[in-house]
Amino acid sequence: MLSMLVSSYGTSLEIFALTLLGAIPLGVLIVLGRLSRFRPLSLLMQLLISVMRGTPLMLQMFAVFFVPFYVFGIQTGTDYMFTAVIIAFVINYAAYFAEIYRSGIQSMPQGQYEAALVLGSSHAQTFFRIILPQVVKRILPAMGNEVITLVKDTSLAFSIGIIEMFTQSRALVASQRNMIPFALAAAIYWVTCLVIEFALRWAEKKLDYYHD
Repeated sequence: MLSMLVSSYGTSLEIFALTLLGAIPLGVLIVLGRLSRFRPLSLLMQLLISVMRGTPLMLQMFAVFFVPFYVFGIQTGTDYMFTAVIIAFVINYAAYFAEIYRSGIQSMPQGQYEAALVLGSSHAQTFFRIILPQVVKRILPAMGNEVITLVKDTSLAFSIGIIEMFTQSRALVASQRNMIPFALAAAIYWVTCLVIEFALRWAEKKLDYYHD
């Protein structure tokens, strides 16, 4: 039983890791568009963020999985299920990350930009050497909350047929008629979140030399 849960936990971790790898950089692109002075691009990114935050992730997965067939007549097959999950997760979390990035960037005092430019720093040097480290410190708690939420959201992948840990534990409960698989799955989720929490605390301490 435990070996089956651990095996399916690998699928959950794969969804988790691929989502972060895709959503973190995509969130940067979205926030750049969101803060762009080109009004149509800014409005488009605001609309994307609003739709992603205002509709259920499960519904977004259904859209990504079924739209190719029902709208374009493209046969996708079972191999596309995992791809659809990753696409939906990445776009959804990128929208949330973009808003977190935006709040961090806009919270920085304008005087820091001006002082750095007066001292001869370029715009790129100012952003990457002075602004970005402080932004990372400010957004870390909010990013941590989203990352921990992502651990638990991987269980939503069952809705389009992906056998991750929650799906496996549910099948084991049905076959064995006891709650032990659910308890083990809950413990694994909890330990995973604890590891992430400790890693975030360590990162916050490392960035503690940046004072507001």
